[in-house]
Amino acid sequence: MATQQNRQRRVGDQIQKDLSALIRLRVKDPRVGMVTVTWVDVAADYAHAKVYVSSLLGDASLERTIEGLQEAAGFLRRELGKGLKLRITPQLHFVEDPSIDRGARMGALIGDALAADHALAEAHGNLPEASPDDEESP
Repeated sequence: MATQQNRQRRVGDQIQKDLSALIRLRVKDPRVGMVTVTWVDVAADYAHAKVYVSSLLGDASLERTIEGLQEAAGFLRRELGKGLKLRITPQLHFVEDPSIDRGARMGALIGDALAADHALAEAHGNLPEASPDDEESP
């Protein structure tokens, strides 16, 4: 069971690496701009692969990029099949990777919580004394 999951993970990693190169070098669709393949989740039977992508250009650009990638999925699958040593080349399903937005929201929440803690400590006069590590060296 564990070896099957390890193999799925290795196949997903290889698909991610190969797809990144193919998208960058071979896909000519103008909708597919600056895109990053962040994760590939391969089904247990290797028939399907969910490809998580993100874009630095924003949500509107990402929607167009995913549309372009879906149209190029057949070409990408064929090119992947040439390099992968699998009996079945998985069908590719491109989806938005929410982890980057989620990470940014978590970072903002942590920053807000730290600021609120500092303001509360300042209001009660309980500010911690500066440690030698906090001081700037000359």
